[in-house]
Amino acid sequence: MEWTKVPRDVFRRVAWASALTSMLTGMPAAAQSAGPPSHSFQTYRPSLPATRISSTEAPNIDGDISDAVWQKAPALDEFYQLEPHEGTPASERTVVHVLYDDKNLYLAFMVFDDEPHNITAHIKARDGSVDQDDFVRILLDPSRSRRDGYVFEINPLGARREGLVQNSTDFLYEWNTFWNAKARILSNGWSVEVVIPFRSISYNKSNNDWGFDLMRIVRRKNERIRWSSIVETIPSQDISRSGTLTGISGIDGGIGLDLQGYAALRYQRDWDGPGHSGFQFRPSGNAYYKITPSLTGTLTVNTDFSDTPIDQRQVNISRFGLFYPETRDFFLQDAAAFEFGGLPLHDDPNGRPFFSRNIGLINGSQAVDLLAGVKLSGNYGGFDIGALAVRTNGSGTTDGQYLSVARASVPIFADSKIGLILTNGDPAGISQNSVVGTDIQFRDPTLIPGKEVQGDAYFQHSFSSGAGNDNAFGFELNFPNEPWSGVFKFKNIGQNFDPALGFVSRPGIREYNGNIDRRIRPADSFVRWYETAAWYDVYTGLNNATQSSLEGTWAAAYTQRGEFGLVETWNDFEKVPVTFTLPRGVVVPAADYDWQVFHGRIETAADRVISGIFDVQCCGFYGGHMLQTDTTINLHPDDTLTFSGRHIMQQIELPTGHVAIHIGSIDAALNFTPDMQIRMQAQYDNISQDLGYSVRYRWEFQPGSELLVAVGDDATLTSLGHYDSHLSQVSIRIGHLFRV
Repeated sequence: MEWTKVPRDVFRRVAWASALTSMLTGMPAAAQSAGPPSHSFQTYRPSLPATRISSTEAPNIDGDISDAVWQKAPALDEFYQLEPHEGTPASERTVVHVLYDDKNLYLAFMVFDDEPHNITAHIKARDGSVDQDDFVRILLDPSRSRRDGYVFEINPLGARREGLVQNSTDFLYEWNTFWNAKARILSNGWSVEVVIPFRSISYNKSNNDWGFDLMRIVRRKNERIRWSSIVETIPSQDISRSGTLTGISGIDGGIGLDLQGYAALRYQRDWDGPGHSGFQFRPSGNAYYKITPSLTGTLTVNTDFSDTPIDQRQVNISRFGLFYPETRDFFLQDAAAFEFGGLPLHDDPNGRPFFSRNIGLINGSQAVDLLAGVKLSGNYGGFDIGALAVRTNGSGTTDGQYLSVARASVPIFADSKIGLILTNGDPAGISQNSVVGTDIQFRDPTLIPGKEVQGDAYFQHSFSSGAGNDNAFGFELNFPNEPWSGVFKFKNIGQNFDPALGFVSRPGIREYNGNIDRRIRPADSFVRWYETAAWYDVYTGLNNATQSSLEGTWAAAYTQRGEFGLVETWNDFEKVPVTFTLPRGVVVPAADYDWQVFHGRIETAADRVISGIFDVQCCGFYGGHMLQTDTTINLHPDDTLTFSGRHIMQQIELPTGHVAIHIGSIDAALNFTPDMQIRMQAQYDNISQDLGYSVRYRWEFQPGSELLVAVGDDATLTSLGHYDSHLSQVSIRIGHLFRV
């Protein structure tokens, strides 16, 4: 697991238990046993020359690093700890070699371990949570933007995961590309071989030096290790101070055309009658073309979403709309190219100008097909570019729509950038709608010596033939350091701000949010760090009259073993202007409410055979009482089976009535190899009494080519045990990648 600062927003609402996922970082181990280094890690930027080989010498990617060609490359073995002892040599040795030819980048890791029988290796699934195990991480920044790049991770079982580095603040693991890696567990550690085709990433042929970093985590010690950026407060997704991989030249990307074709046979049964039932053959495909090595064009036709996981079930107990994150691969590819507004809109989606989940959905729930789409992403002339245009199918009451978004940004100084965004179209087809916006994102590690300073600001204007025109704007100042850190955010959303391709859950407000906290790392203690903090969150109307406010404090601790605990309390004030109704018809009358909340959370170390999270909250709630628990149990007895079960319970007692809410979910997988898996997901809540499940068999028989078999059902399961199916589906899809 990876921890950074404990964000105050994590603990506010029902979604807390899933929001506080690990924010600590796995990092690469060093090799030397000498005393403390002479480097000044505030300015330390190591470099490594990449060794050119001919394509006929390319290593066989099988995890066996005995190929003689690896010895042509210099050994990189100088790694340092971030935790538990910042700046000291890693306790376990790691040796890395880097090669390249005209088409691929190759890396070999020899990951030594003095206790090979204690290597943590449970996760075998492709795109699984490999950070629960020992693992190594590769960070690439081909354009040396110091903000955006790529992350590749591999564990001792050869499970691999890739993602995008977004603005040095986030990993987008939903992104996928074509690469390969194999690993082997040995008598003295484990080894890894990696191949990353140059055409699978964006790069500038005129730039021979790339931003580059390596990380390793020794899970049983909870030891984080890194090649560059040897400062424990620098999060793992921050590549602003990474090292350099030098001398990459003479790359041949070929024509740069990738064709990914799919053929799907689907049977669907609508048990309620009006929908389509029967067999359907659906061909689909994606084409990726490197217009330049750093700019990719994508075409999709009849896009297939049969591999999309089930949304996490939620029951709304607030006055405002729920946010469901995007889960579809096509829209998650290159998602960083469309990021806007920095942390204010990343941490709180209220006011986003673009939210891709709106594409293919009408009024947030009715799905329609995506007939075709084109996308442009990458860098051109120093500008980071993201552009998307799609054509959706119609429904029985709505015509198909043309929808589009364009985003561009450019570096201005240090690690900062300024940009624009434009959206056009309404998925429901009920209005003429567009949004234009501009933002600036500031990062500076030199303004205050040894400290990071961040700032984000944005302005948007929406044009709507239905709602009229209005604005939204906001800014944030962030000081993410130790021992003291703090943040202040402000957001203003006009009453008629209406981004049809974006997300607004609470218009007509001004929000003031901030926190200050202090983290201490005691010496020679079983506690790695403990933290105390105070925070506030105030919403007013545009007339500055308070609508709601929260003020609280928390204390948290994280152990050397990886356990986490938190206690928190806050006061909640809510001015409810209009009566609203909770599930089961429990009424919350219009009134002013003021109550106290107590919150606690415990997380065990994620690498344990049985691990879990328990989150509890009580006691006040709109003039009554609420007890909420959120419990997750994770089980991975071996490297084949993984199981996770979660239960959320909310017992609400108000003067107007009582409701008990239960939400249950199961996620289990059989991982035969890192490229072959059976995964089952099921979810149920007692309010809708809806039971949804899916079972998917997926076999990636070579990178980019796969067989997918999916079975799913949506049904009602009553308290009396009656099972009424509404929609059942079985599909078989085969896909193949053709590289030209």
